[in-house]
Amino acid sequence: MHDQPQATAPLAVVTGATAGLGLETAKGLAAHGYRVIVAARNADKGALACHAIRTHVPRATVRHEALDLDSLASVRDFAARLNQDESSLARLINNAGIMALPRLERTRDGFERQWGVNFLGHFLLTSELLPLLAAAASPRVVQLSSLAHRGGRIAFDDPNGEANYDPWQAYRQSKLAMLLFAQALQKQSDARQWGLVSLAAHPGLSRTALFDDGVRSRPIVGSVFKLALPLISQSAAEGARPILHAALSDTVGPGDYIGPDGLGETRGAPRAAHRARHARDPAVEARLWELACDLTGARWDTTAPA
Repeated sequence: MHDQPQATAPLAVVTGATAGLGLETAKGLAAHGYRVIVAARNADKGALACHAIRTHVPRATVRHEALDLDSLASVRDFAARLNQDESSLARLINNAGIMALPRLERTRDGFERQWGVNFLGHFLLTSELLPLLAAAASPRVVQLSSLAHRGGRIAFDDPNGEANYDPWQAYRQSKLAMLLFAQALQKQSDARQWGLVSLAAHPGLSRTALFDDGVRSRPIVGSVFKLALPLISQSAAEGARPILHAALSDTVGPGDYIGPDGLGETRGAPRAAHRARHARDPAVEARLWELACDLTGARWDTTAPA
């Protein structure tokens, strides 16, 4: 652990840090001397997460802040509070996510929920926190992608799945979008001199509650997969290792993508991860950036609103 005075410790925000990968990531950042904000919608779960982090790291400085990625208004409110209360943001970990909702559900802004929560909410959040990120020394943003990105496609003609909703395709699309976002953000930072290091990470197959909805969307196959999961997967703490490596390691660089090194990237120590060919298409990447800006109203301005 690196001891630093509370007032000078760098700040980290982890979305969805009340359980699973997010909680383990928050613990790791706290252990490395970061002040940590648990950004999540449920205040009771947020309080329990803060207690768990302090139990793991007794001298941790951690607090919960309300953030509901289901609502762009909530994203803006959260960012406005931080821009008012904080002077810089060293690490932004866009971790929160939902998986394979059995039926088409919509966010409060009308987006398919996986597209909205997993990707669009984080896209706007990063934009709104850009002034704090640009003010930090060597800031990093880590987007959570997935092995599932390999089967994903961005349905530019129907990103909300209105014509033909498929739970798993919606999830794959959202995780491909997060990887493309990480790449595009690095290019934007380089071109506009924001000073960010943008990375992506995936946890392999990790045992978290995220699989519950996926099981419900494919009851037979999902139930069999859940029974086999302990044999082919790793714990949430192990799954957080690539995320923490992306956030903390001196050996990673701009635009890197980190995942586990064993058994088809399902588990193991952090290393450079494989990107599907369609995740390396600059035209798709640029088109997605423009679409997300249009849908969310993201400004990408380093000056905080008055």
